[in-house]
Amino acid sequence: MDRRSELREFLRSRRARVRPQDIGMKGYGVRRRVPGLRREELAQLAGVSVDYYIRLEQGRGGKVSIEVLDAIALALQLDDTERQHLHSLVHHGSGTTKTKEGYATQQQHVRPGLRCILDTLENAPAYVVGRRLQILAWNDLARILIADFPSLPLERRNLARLTFLDETARQRYVNWQKKADDTVAFLRVDAGRHPHDDEVVKLIAELSEKSEDFRRMWADHTVRDETHGHKPLYHPAVGKLDLSFETFRIPDDPDQALTVYTAVPGSPAASSLRELAATAQAGEWG
Repeated sequence: MDRRSELREFLRSRRARVRPQDIGMKGYGVRRRVPGLRREELAQLAGVSVDYYIRLEQGRGGKVSIEVLDAIALALQLDDTERQHLHSLVHHGSGTTKTKEGYATQQQHVRPGLRCILDTLENAPAYVVGRRLQILAWNDLARILIADFPSLPLERRNLARLTFLDETARQRYVNWQKKADDTVAFLRVDAGRHPHDDEVVKLIAELSEKSEDFRRMWADHTVRDETHGHKPLYHPAVGKLDLSFETFRIPDDPDQALTVYTAVPGSPAASSLRELAATAQAGEWG
């Protein structure tokens, strides 16, 4: 990705969604050539000069302090994930990001203890996702309910590719649109954190070429990192399962996350999960 272009489009998209009247700005009339805030209005709110903000939005701001970025984030009403994304785009060369050579040689590995946790979750689908939304490990219920990961080539064990390029995903995720939107939002977070990762650039290019839905959603510049929520799934053997999920960052590798799906005890979904787990143990699902 071109970092300057990403920064420019991200800031423009965030300016466009903030209406002056929503933040108490008056006296600008009804005729406006741009949606949302003008550059000079944002600069005023953030306490910086218009010229400085324009150079920043164009990726020519030089060294930018944390305080200035936080002031801009506050003016744009960014949430925590969006604010961190802004910092990543601006401070890409601060020494906290890896070089291209580092990405070429480094691979992620799931600790044996974490794999053991997956195996103990007999009635809860769970998996570990890494950089670029690559699926690194899973348990039997995740394999049955979400995708048959062992049968897929390594490059296809990827949540973004599954979501946009695999028709089965559109059937398994009851609210596919929400899942797709969340996937794009997190992929952009990942790309912002790792601007030197050529593999994520290739993944974005592939999805943009093959999926019109992805191209449209990617153009929105949405960033989001949901750690919990409601995500109903569907399986042809049991029908719809009303599930929730929790996602936990791995402390010694924040680029890995454990996602666990759960059902309310005693609910039809809990019964369906037990049924699928029993068939897995009996070897009926591979």
